[in-house]
Amino acid sequence: MSCSITIYHNPGCGTSRNVLGLIRNSGEEPHVIEYLKTPPDRETLRALIAAMGTPVRDVLRQKGTPYDALGLSDPKWTDEQLIDFMLEHPILINRPIVVTPMGTRLCRPSEAVLDILPQPQRGAFNKEDGEPVIDAEGRRV
Repeated sequence: MSCSITIYHNPGCGTSRNVLGLIRNSGEEPHVIEYLKTPPDRETLRALIAAMGTPVRDVLRQKGTPYDALGLSDPKWTDEQLIDFMLEHPILINRPIVVTPMGTRLCRPSEAVLDILPQPQRGAFNKEDGEPVIDAEGRRV
């Protein structure tokens, strides 16, 4: 069976780990791309941003990145220049980005992934911090 879900994942990110857990809780084993080790190329990054239907700036991560040091809040930067920065510093790519047959989304907060998962949740799921997301019947809490 071919994998129908891809997650651009950072295992050091709690939100990314929670999203991966929600995908697996739906019975799917996604194709996991640790994008800090294997960053997307320019065409893939452009395609992901286009598929999300979001401005390039909305995909930039500020916290824990060189965003401020690079002056990326300055409106002078074009979308192509911002993509250049993301390719040079993959940590600037906000995460996790999930691709499913139902759409592509930046899954922040982690529950956003539920809107694009083809299969329902199969049981209870709590975030790492203990916050319940899915009840025992597989419904959102």
